[in-house]
Amino acid sequence: NKADCLSVYGVARETHAITGAPLAAEPTGTVKATLTEVLPVKVLAPDLCGRFAGRVIRGVNAKASTPAWMRERLEKSGQRSITALVDISNYVMLEAGRPTHVFDLDKISTAPSGVSGGLEVRWAKKGETLKLLNGNTVELDENVGVIAETQTGAVESLVGIMGGDRTAVSLDTTNVYVEAAFWHPLAIQGRARRFNFSTDAGHRFERGVDWETIPAHLDRISALILEICGGEAGPIDDQIINLPSRKPVTMRIARAHKVIGVAVAPDEMASIFTRLGLTHTRTGEAFIVTPPSYRFDIEIEEDLIEEIARIYGFDNIPALPPVARAAMRAQPEATRSLHELRAAFAACDYFETINYSFVDKSWEHELLGNADPINLLNPIASQMAVMRSSLIPGLLAIVQYNVSHKADRVRVFELGKVFKRDASVADGPLSVAGITQPLKLAGVAFGGAVAEQWASQKRAADFYDVKADLAAVLPDGAHFVAAEHPLLHPGRSAKIELNHATIGWIGELHPKHLSRFELTSAPIVFEVDVAPLQQRALTVHMPVSKQPLVRRDIALVVANAVNSDALVNSLKKVAPAFVRSVDVFDVYRGSGVPEGQKSVAIRVLMQDTERTLADTEIEGACQQMLSKAQEQHGATLRA
Repeated sequence: NKADCLSVYGVARETHAITGAPLAAEPTGTVKATLTEVLPVKVLAPDLCGRFAGRVIRGVNAKASTPAWMRERLEKSGQRSITALVDISNYVMLEAGRPTHVFDLDKISTAPSGVSGGLEVRWAKKGETLKLLNGNTVELDENVGVIAETQTGAVESLVGIMGGDRTAVSLDTTNVYVEAAFWHPLAIQGRARRFNFSTDAGHRFERGVDWETIPAHLDRISALILEICGGEAGPIDDQIINLPSRKPVTMRIARAHKVIGVAVAPDEMASIFTRLGLTHTRTGEAFIVTPPSYRFDIEIEEDLIEEIARIYGFDNIPALPPVARAAMRAQPEATRSLHELRAAFAACDYFETINYSFVDKSWEHELLGNADPINLLNPIASQMAVMRSSLIPGLLAIVQYNVSHKADRVRVFELGKVFKRDASVADGPLSVAGITQPLKLAGVAFGGAVAEQWASQKRAADFYDVKADLAAVLPDGAHFVAAEHPLLHPGRSAKIELNHATIGWIGELHPKHLSRFELTSAPIVFEVDVAPLQQRALTVHMPVSKQPLVRRDIALVVANAVNSDALVNSLKKVAPAFVRSVDVFDVYRGSGVPEGQKSVAIRVLMQDTERTLADTEIEGACQQMLSKAQEQHGATLRA
């Protein structure tokens, strides 16, 4: 994967650095220009192309046979022989790491004067298309570099990746234009993957190819063409437009010793730099190194330290245990860890799962009502084309899989990120502009409330079973409010609120979605933000009271629309300090209760730690809570 080693000569250069064996000179070619013709080329994008060179060769015999020695070397390198002109281009790429492209000169549009037209290097225009050498036709945009004809504007090559089919050489080719260029790595990176393929040229150019050897390599490929296919060559048209600057990098000797863990002698470091071909000078206790044009991976001090370590030999570095001061760190009691959340649900008989963050687009549209999901540029499968905005569909797919394998009880949960559009999010080390990535906890309960056994009657898990599991980890003040969600059964779903903000949902899966997941009964599902779940109140010491506990049951008649949680919360707000708990233990609708109303039975426990409560205090507390319920919810005592 090292850019400077993606060639035979690059590997030889590396072997020389490691072993000290003598390095032969790089193969070259000598070409005498017998033509004066130069194909005009305009480089219109200096941020795309830093150097461009090419030459015209006329009178070639494209039907010439590739020499056996070249064909054999190509085959041993994993390249099949195609035609002499293509084989020569591939050979130079493998030999020197220089991808080049050979155009059929006669297929480039001619100018009005009758001579061959010219080429231009530019960024593509949105809507342009190009049929590639592999037969694919791709649609281009402004983020892709191309070589196009000056006369017609027709795109002929996807720069640094693959040439076009129309100007490709064939067995009938007699005149060619050979191109070699330096494409800026950032202008090539990721472009091939957008079109779902990769090429040897793209693999090299996106890592960086030497710009100084362009004329020498162009002579090398030209000499091979003239030797094998014959013809006459013109001069090299070499244009230097915008080359990268090679800034010196300073490496401190003491820093290298500390990072490597071995005191490599400075003279040994200098020898390593020399063998690597790195121009360097020593100033006191530091080396100043100027990277060569073929090394794009040396930018900071650590890069040079890595070069010293690997050439010195990792096996020569002793494996010593790290020495560091150990310290016990305080665990914040007010923050619940993610591990504790997982443990809490595992204790409730849920199994943890880990799913892909990529999901089927139809899940987002049909299950969650998300009309604008975040699409992947290069999905690994058609059914994994968008980023998930909810964990629940993935969990339902797991339930479906288990049920299809005869499981009659499935309880699973997942703790992971979801991805939604949010224009307020800016780019950062762990964020992407326009996309928010909240951490969510979701679960599904399908089948029996408990595993089949002799001690309890078999029944299906219901809304309240799962609500109890979730309520155990919800922060104080969180409550459930009846609401509708596109994934959930209307009338059997609720949103979870905290401080007037929705932090999650819980409910029964909507009946219309059962057939999609091949389920015979509806599972109970929930999804909630993790951040609020991690906050918890500090433990407060409460002495065990020796005073008697007082219980009062209050039956309140309220409208069906009144939420029981809201009713209880309003009672707690006005309850005196000696009220220990206020809980609903029964809800009744039917005979004796007016139509459209319900009776909510509430248990109130009261106890003081120091003294026995007086009857007046008990009755006063009950009357205070009753007045609040009457004022806020229109409640009356049930007769």
